[in-house]
Amino acid sequence: MWRLSWVVAGLGSLAIALLVFAGTPSAQSPTSQTVSPTSPQPQQSLPLQYKTYTLAHSVVHTLLIPAQSSFVVVPALSESVDTLDSFAKQYGAIAVLNGGFFDPTNQKSTSYVILEGKLAADPKLNERLVNNPDLSPYLSQIFNRTEFRRYQCGSTFRYDIAPHNAPLPANCQLIDALGGGPRLLPDLTAQPEGFVDTVNGEVIRDPLGSNQPNARTAIALTQTGDVLWVMVAQKSESPTDSGMTFTELIAFLKTLGIEQAMNLDGGSSSSFYYKGKTWYGKVGTEGDPVQRPVKSVLLVLPN
Repeated sequence: MWRLSWVVAGLGSLAIALLVFAGTPSAQSPTSQTVSPTSPQPQQSLPLQYKTYTLAHSVVHTLLIPAQSSFVVVPALSESVDTLDSFAKQYGAIAVLNGGFFDPTNQKSTSYVILEGKLAADPKLNERLVNNPDLSPYLSQIFNRTEFRRYQCGSTFRYDIAPHNAPLPANCQLIDALGGGPRLLPDLTAQPEGFVDTVNGEVIRDPLGSNQPNARTAIALTQTGDVLWVMVAQKSESPTDSGMTFTELIAFLKTLGIEQAMNLDGGSSSSFYYKGKTWYGKVGTEGDPVQRPVKSVLLVLPN
Protein backbone atom coordinates (compact mmCIF):
# COMPACT_ATOMS: atom_id res chain seq x y z
CA MET A 1 0.00 0.00 0.00
CA TRP A 2 1.55 3.29 -1.08
CA ARG A 3 1.21 6.15 1.42
CA LEU A 4 0.52 9.24 -0.62
CA SER A 5 0.70 12.94 0.08
CA TRP A 6 0.12 15.32 -2.76
CA VAL A 7 -0.11 18.90 -3.79
CA VAL A 8 -1.79 20.06 -6.96
CA ALA A 9 -0.32 23.28 -8.30
CA GLY A 10 -3.18 25.60 -9.16
CA LEU A 11 -1.85 26.92 -12.43
CA GLY A 12 -4.97 26.41 -14.52
CA SER A 13 -8.71 25.74 -14.32
CA LEU A 14 -11.24 23.73 -16.25
CA ALA A 15 -14.03 25.43 -18.14
CA ILE A 16 -17.39 24.91 -16.39
CA ALA A 17 -20.81 25.14 -17.94
CA LEU A 18 -23.18 27.22 -15.75
CA LEU A 19 -26.72 26.09 -15.21
CA VAL A 20 -29.15 28.98 -14.73
CA PHE A 21 -32.46 28.16 -13.13
CA ALA A 22 -35.46 30.25 -14.25
CA GLY A 23 -38.63 30.80 -12.24
CA THR A 24 -39.38 30.49 -8.54
CA PRO A 25 -41.01 27.23 -7.41
CA SER A 26 -44.24 27.61 -5.44
CA ALA A 27 -46.90 25.37 -4.00
CA GLN A 28 -49.37 26.61 -6.64
CA SER A 29 -47.23 25.94 -9.71
CA PRO A 30 -44.98 23.05 -10.72
CA THR A 31 -41.22 23.50 -10.50
CA SER A 32 -39.70 24.47 -13.84
CA GLN A 33 -36.06 24.54 -14.85
CA THR A 34 -34.51 25.91 -18.01
CA VAL A 35 -30.89 25.95 -19.11
CA SER A 36 -29.76 29.23 -20.58
CA PRO A 37 -27.88 28.90 -23.86
CA THR A 38 -24.13 29.39 -23.54
CA SER A 39 -21.51 29.95 -26.19
CA PRO A 40 -18.79 27.25 -26.49
CA GLN A 41 -15.87 27.89 -24.14
CA PRO A 42 -12.27 27.30 -25.28
CA GLN A 43 -10.43 24.48 -23.54
CA GLN A 44 -8.18 25.94 -20.88
CA SER A 45 -4.88 24.67 -19.59
CA LEU A 46 -4.80 21.79 -17.13
CA PRO A 47 -2.63 22.34 -14.03
CA LEU A 48 0.72 20.81 -13.17
CA GLN A 49 0.36 18.10 -10.54
CA TYR A 50 3.15 17.68 -7.99
CA LYS A 51 2.94 14.70 -5.63
CA THR A 52 5.14 12.91 -3.10
CA TYR A 53 4.93 9.24 -2.20
CA THR A 54 6.42 8.26 1.16
CA LEU A 55 7.38 4.59 0.89
CA ALA A 56 9.15 2.19 3.23
CA HIS A 57 12.61 2.76 1.71
CA SER A 58 12.30 5.97 -0.29
CA VAL A 59 10.45 9.21 -0.90
CA VAL A 60 9.33 9.68 -4.50
CA HIS A 61 8.72 13.12 -6.00
CA THR A 62 6.62 13.28 -9.17
CA LEU A 63 5.40 16.03 -11.46
CA LEU A 64 2.71 15.46 -14.09
CA ILE A 65 2.75 17.87 -17.03
CA PRO A 66 -0.56 17.33 -18.87
CA ALA A 67 -0.51 17.29 -22.65
CA GLN A 68 -3.34 19.83 -22.58
CA SER A 69 -1.43 22.41 -20.57
CA SER A 70 0.20 25.76 -21.18
CA PHE A 71 3.64 24.33 -20.34
CA VAL A 72 6.36 22.72 -22.42
CA VAL A 73 9.12 20.26 -21.42
CA VAL A 74 12.48 21.06 -23.02
CA PRO A 75 16.12 20.10 -22.33
CA ALA A 76 18.89 22.53 -21.43
CA LEU A 77 22.67 22.18 -21.34
CA SER A 78 25.41 23.87 -19.33
CA GLU A 79 28.84 24.70 -20.79
CA SER A 80 30.38 23.08 -17.71
CA VAL A 81 28.09 21.84 -14.93
CA ASP A 82 25.52 23.74 -12.91
CA THR A 83 22.93 23.44 -10.14
CA LEU A 84 19.22 23.04 -10.76
CA ASP A 85 18.57 26.35 -9.01
CA SER A 86 20.90 28.08 -11.44
CA PHE A 87 19.19 26.48 -14.45
CA ALA A 88 15.83 27.60 -13.07
CA LYS A 89 16.97 31.21 -12.69
CA GLN A 90 18.65 31.31 -16.09
CA TYR A 91 15.62 30.03 -18.00
CA GLY A 92 12.80 31.19 -15.75
CA ALA A 93 11.76 27.55 -15.28
CA ILE A 94 8.93 26.44 -13.03
CA ALA A 95 10.48 23.00 -12.60
CA VAL A 96 13.86 21.40 -13.36
CA LEU A 97 14.88 17.72 -13.39
CA ASN A 98 18.43 16.41 -13.71
CA GLY A 99 19.07 14.97 -17.17
CA GLY A 100 21.55 12.79 -19.06
CA PHE A 101 24.89 11.20 -18.23
CA PHE A 102 28.18 13.10 -18.21
CA ASP A 103 31.82 12.65 -17.27
CA PRO A 104 32.49 14.57 -14.02
CA THR A 105 36.22 14.69 -14.82
CA ASN A 106 36.05 16.57 -18.13
CA GLN A 107 32.44 17.77 -17.64
CA LYS A 108 31.48 16.59 -21.14
CA SER A 109 28.21 14.86 -21.92
CA THR A 110 28.12 11.12 -22.57
CA SER A 111 24.53 11.46 -23.80
CA TYR A 112 23.12 13.13 -26.90
CA VAL A 113 21.37 16.47 -26.45
CA ILE A 114 19.48 18.20 -29.28
CA LEU A 115 18.23 21.75 -28.77
CA GLU A 116 15.91 23.46 -31.27
CA GLY A 117 16.82 20.97 -33.97
CA LYS A 118 20.60 21.30 -33.51
CA LEU A 119 23.01 18.80 -31.99
CA ALA A 120 24.24 20.47 -28.78
CA ALA A 121 26.06 17.53 -27.15
CA ASP A 122 27.62 14.58 -28.97
CA PRO A 123 29.07 11.69 -26.91
CA LYS A 124 31.28 10.76 -29.88
CA LEU A 125 33.25 13.95 -29.17
CA ASN A 126 33.98 12.94 -25.58
CA GLU A 127 37.53 11.59 -25.79
CA ARG A 128 37.42 9.98 -22.35
CA LEU A 129 34.46 7.95 -23.54
CA VAL A 130 35.56 6.94 -27.03
CA ASN A 131 39.19 6.25 -26.00
CA ASN A 132 38.33 4.12 -22.98
CA PRO A 133 39.37 0.54 -23.87
CA ASP A 134 36.94 -0.90 -21.30
CA LEU A 135 34.04 0.76 -23.11
CA SER A 136 35.07 0.13 -26.71
CA PRO A 137 33.01 -3.12 -26.97
CA TYR A 138 29.89 -1.17 -25.98
CA LEU A 139 30.23 2.06 -27.98
CA SER A 140 27.73 1.14 -30.67
CA GLN A 141 25.18 0.44 -27.93
CA ILE A 142 26.09 3.61 -26.01
CA PHE A 143 25.56 5.71 -29.15
CA ASN A 144 22.05 4.28 -29.59
CA ARG A 145 20.68 4.66 -26.09
CA THR A 146 17.15 5.77 -25.29
CA GLU A 147 16.24 9.45 -25.42
CA PHE A 148 13.31 11.69 -24.57
CA ARG A 149 12.11 13.52 -27.69
CA ARG A 150 9.90 16.44 -28.62
CA TYR A 151 8.51 16.52 -32.17
CA GLN A 152 6.73 19.12 -34.23
CA CYS A 153 4.18 17.33 -36.42
CA GLY A 154 2.46 19.92 -38.57
CA SER A 155 1.04 22.53 -36.20
CA THR A 156 1.22 20.32 -33.10
CA PHE A 157 3.98 19.21 -30.74
CA ARG A 158 4.24 15.83 -29.03
CA TYR A 159 6.66 13.83 -26.92
CA ASP A 160 8.20 10.42 -27.41
CA ILE A 161 10.71 7.96 -25.92
CA ALA A 162 12.85 6.17 -28.51
CA PRO A 163 16.39 4.93 -29.26
CA HIS A 164 18.70 7.59 -30.69
CA ASN A 165 18.82 5.96 -34.13
CA ALA A 166 15.07 5.37 -34.36
CA PRO A 167 13.47 7.03 -37.42
CA LEU A 168 11.16 9.99 -36.94
CA PRO A 169 7.41 9.58 -37.35
CA ALA A 170 6.04 10.57 -40.74
CA ASN A 171 5.59 14.33 -41.24
CA CYS A 172 7.37 15.15 -37.97
CA GLN A 173 10.53 17.12 -37.18
CA LEU A 174 12.76 16.47 -34.16
CA ILE A 175 12.88 19.69 -32.13
CA ASP A 176 14.56 18.58 -28.88
CA ALA A 177 16.03 15.38 -27.45
CA LEU A 178 17.80 14.37 -24.25
CA GLY A 179 19.61 11.05 -24.04
CA GLY A 180 19.69 8.80 -20.99
CA GLY A 181 18.73 5.19 -20.63
CA PRO A 182 18.01 2.46 -20.29
CA ARG A 183 14.37 2.24 -21.33
CA LEU A 184 12.34 0.99 -18.37
CA LEU A 185 8.94 0.39 -19.96
CA PRO A 186 7.44 -1.34 -21.82
CA ASP A 187 10.60 -3.47 -21.45
CA LEU A 188 13.88 -2.98 -19.62
CA THR A 189 16.69 -2.61 -22.17
CA ALA A 190 19.71 -2.36 -19.86
CA GLN A 191 21.65 -5.07 -21.72
CA PRO A 192 20.91 -3.93 -25.32
CA GLU A 193 21.97 -0.39 -24.35
CA GLY A 194 25.31 -1.50 -22.91
CA PHE A 195 24.53 -0.79 -19.27
CA VAL A 196 24.59 -4.44 -18.23
CA ASP A 197 26.63 -7.33 -19.58
CA THR A 198 26.75 -10.95 -18.48
CA VAL A 199 28.99 -13.94 -19.15
CA ASN A 200 27.63 -17.41 -18.42
CA GLY A 201 24.84 -15.84 -16.41
CA GLU A 202 27.22 -13.77 -14.25
CA VAL A 203 27.00 -9.97 -14.37
CA ILE A 204 30.36 -8.50 -15.43
CA ARG A 205 29.18 -4.95 -16.11
CA ASP A 206 26.55 -2.88 -14.27
CA PRO A 207 27.78 0.71 -13.71
CA LEU A 208 24.31 1.90 -12.63
CA GLY A 209 24.00 -0.78 -9.93
CA SER A 210 20.62 -1.71 -11.34
CA ASN A 211 20.00 -4.37 -8.68
CA GLN A 212 21.05 -2.15 -5.78
CA PRO A 213 18.77 0.44 -4.13
CA ASN A 214 19.81 3.96 -5.00
CA ALA A 215 18.49 7.39 -5.84
CA ARG A 216 16.88 7.29 -9.30
CA THR A 217 15.50 9.72 -11.87
CA ALA A 218 13.11 8.80 -14.66
CA ILE A 219 10.76 10.33 -17.20
CA ALA A 220 7.57 8.70 -18.45
CA LEU A 221 4.67 9.19 -20.83
CA THR A 222 1.03 8.36 -20.19
CA GLN A 223 -1.39 6.93 -22.75
CA THR A 224 -2.82 10.42 -23.30
CA GLY A 225 0.59 11.98 -23.95
CA ASP A 226 1.13 13.56 -20.54
CA VAL A 227 4.73 13.75 -19.27
CA LEU A 228 5.58 12.42 -15.82
CA TRP A 229 8.80 13.26 -13.97
CA VAL A 230 9.97 10.90 -11.22
CA MET A 231 12.77 11.38 -8.71
CA VAL A 232 13.40 8.67 -6.11
CA ALA A 233 15.12 10.00 -2.98
CA GLN A 234 16.91 7.94 -0.37
CA LYS A 235 16.05 8.27 3.31
CA SER A 236 18.50 10.05 5.61
CA GLU A 237 18.03 7.46 8.36
CA SER A 238 19.11 4.60 6.06
CA PRO A 239 21.58 6.00 3.52
CA THR A 240 23.14 2.68 2.51
CA ASP A 241 20.04 0.61 1.81
CA SER A 242 17.31 3.03 0.72
CA GLY A 243 16.15 4.12 -2.71
CA MET A 244 15.02 1.77 -5.49
CA THR A 245 16.42 -0.87 -7.79
CA PHE A 246 15.38 -0.81 -11.45
CA THR A 247 12.91 -3.61 -10.74
CA GLU A 248 11.34 -1.61 -7.90
CA LEU A 249 11.22 1.57 -9.99
CA ILE A 250 9.49 -0.26 -12.83
CA ALA A 251 6.97 -1.77 -10.41
CA PHE A 252 6.27 1.68 -8.95
CA LEU A 253 5.72 3.19 -12.39
CA LYS A 254 3.27 0.42 -13.24
CA THR A 255 1.18 1.31 -10.19
CA LEU A 256 0.73 4.73 -11.77
CA GLY A 257 -0.46 3.19 -15.04
CA ILE A 258 2.72 4.13 -16.92
CA GLU A 259 3.50 2.16 -20.10
CA GLN A 260 6.49 4.14 -21.48
CA ALA A 261 9.43 5.25 -19.35
CA MET A 262 13.17 5.74 -19.43
CA ASN A 263 15.88 6.11 -16.84
CA LEU A 264 17.95 9.30 -16.49
CA ASP A 265 21.21 9.91 -14.62
CA GLY A 266 20.72 8.86 -10.99
CA GLY A 267 22.68 8.48 -7.79
CA SER A 268 24.38 11.74 -6.81
CA SER A 269 22.89 13.49 -9.84
CA SER A 270 19.26 12.80 -8.84
CA SER A 271 17.64 16.14 -8.07
CA PHE A 272 14.29 17.83 -8.54
CA TYR A 273 13.42 21.55 -8.47
CA TYR A 274 9.87 22.86 -8.25
CA LYS A 275 8.69 26.39 -7.50
CA GLY A 276 11.79 27.57 -5.69
CA LYS A 277 12.62 24.40 -3.76
CA THR A 278 15.15 21.69 -4.62
CA TRP A 279 15.10 18.08 -3.39
CA TYR A 280 18.15 15.83 -3.67
CA GLY A 281 17.96 12.06 -4.12
CA LYS A 282 21.29 10.82 -2.80
CA VAL A 283 22.26 11.03 0.87
CA GLY A 284 25.75 10.64 2.31
CA THR A 285 26.84 8.23 5.01
CA GLU A 286 25.82 10.76 7.67
CA GLY A 287 22.38 11.19 6.12
CA ASP A 288 23.02 14.60 4.57
CA PRO A 289 21.74 15.26 1.02
CA VAL A 290 24.38 15.14 -1.72
CA GLN A 291 24.23 18.27 -3.87
CA ARG A 292 25.93 17.66 -7.21
CA PRO A 293 25.92 20.06 -10.19
CA VAL A 294 24.89 18.42 -13.47
CA LYS A 295 25.54 18.83 -17.18
CA SER A 296 22.01 18.66 -18.64
CA VAL A 297 18.47 19.03 -17.36
CA LEU A 298 14.83 19.04 -18.37
CA LEU A 299 12.84 22.22 -17.84
CA VAL A 300 9.16 23.04 -17.50
CA LEU A 301 8.57 26.42 -19.13
CA PRO A 302 5.47 28.44 -19.93
CA ASN A 303 4.55 27.56 -23.52
